[in-house]
Amino acid sequence: MGPPGGAGVGQRTGRRGRVGQTGGVTADFSHPFRAYSPAEFEFPLPEGHRFPYYKYRGVRDRLAGLLPVLSTPALPWGVAGQVHDPHWLRAWRRGEVTAAQERAFGLPWSEGVVERARRAAGGSLAALGDALEVGWGACLAGGTHHAFRDRAEGFCLLNDAAILSHVALSEGRVGRVAVLDLDVHQGNGTAALLAGESRALTISVHGERNYPFRKERSSLDVGLGDGVTDAEYLAVLEAQVVPALGAFRPELLLYLAGVDVLAGDRFGRFALSLDGVRERNRRVFRWAAGAGVPVVTMMAGGYNRDHALTVEAHASVVLDGLDVLTGG
Repeated sequence: MGPPGGAGVGQRTGRRGRVGQTGGVTADFSHPFRAYSPAEFEFPLPEGHRFPYYKYRGVRDRLAGLLPVLSTPALPWGVAGQVHDPHWLRAWRRGEVTAAQERAFGLPWSEGVVERARRAAGGSLAALGDALEVGWGACLAGGTHHAFRDRAEGFCLLNDAAILSHVALSEGRVGRVAVLDLDVHQGNGTAALLAGESRALTISVHGERNYPFRKERSSLDVGLGDGVTDAEYLAVLEAQVVPALGAFRPELLLYLAGVDVLAGDRFGRFALSLDGVRERNRRVFRWAAGAGVPVVTMMAGGYNRDHALTVEAHASVVLDGLDVLTGG
């Protein structure tokens, strides 16, 4: 089954595009894929804040030359309001937020931080269009799965996975969407926002003892203990995740490819290696290619003490996608 209205997964028509925002050169690619990055959109932060600015610029620059990396468009507020409370969105746009709301969000309010959230979600929406056209779309940000209808948490203001699910289903572009959340933290906002949608399958493989400490109910929750290794993690994918995807038969897969599962992450408690993360990615892409299901990838979390490892792990999602979907 190919993506509605476009080429099937693995069908390549070629795309001529600008390589990144760094070189400004035009190149020919033998594949139709591209990615979207909001790295140029920054906002003020206190000295020493833990938000990982570096990784967005690093991943963009790491991938330049391998596929076009385009600046993210802004998500229309009307689209955000189909999932989030419009009055709540208006308050954030105006800066009418409380100190408690800022603490839960984890970032100080500014016009820039709101615009950055809009740009990250806009990149995911643009990637959805690519996925339905050529089989895969990549956002080099997003995966903001802790955002609820009227509540921001954990660096997440706009829930792009829920927004994309709503857009694809409400516009009749697909009949079933699966959200595969492999961030180390449960996708609590996504689970809550899609809880009443029978056409959406939410899967979260996460640390049971990690944030958020009050979990929501996904369609399938797999809570794992601390110190999970490559072999243990991949066994869970094969034993629980793949059968659930196969039984649901999605027509679109949203893949939150968090790399905070790596050993050494500041906010994760797993012990995966970079090789293990890359094998995880390849298995997801191979499943999607075999089932003919278009994929949108979003970065989600990654806060390793080794910044270069964080960048390489996030970039590997795109590298592995290119490898699998272009036949190596």
